[in-house]
Amino acid sequence: MELILLFFIFTLAGFLGFELIAKVPSQLHTPLMSGSNAISGITVVGALIAAGADDGSWITTVLGTAAVTLAMINVVGGYFVTDRMLGMFKKKDTATDKKEGSAS
Repeated sequence: MELILLFFIFTLAGFLGFELIAKVPSQLHTPLMSGSNAISGITVVGALIAAGADDGSWITTVLGTAAVTLAMINVVGGYFVTDRMLGMFKKKDTATDKKEGSAS
């Protein structure tokens, strides 16, 4: 019965997340992504707890270590993508700006 309840919560969270993201205007995608990357740090903490669990099973350590690795890839990659998205909004230098900057 507990497995069915957990699957129901997972499915409900998936639908809710999809509907929430679909309704976000494009101007807010960058701040939303940055915030979700920060929240993903909680996943790293949970993975560290799982990796450090001392229950005598080697599979727990292996899966916990894999979880830490994948969670860190997710967080770091998300920040790289956010930085790249923010770079699209920066003002680009023109040829005249470069000439004026080098003459000073």
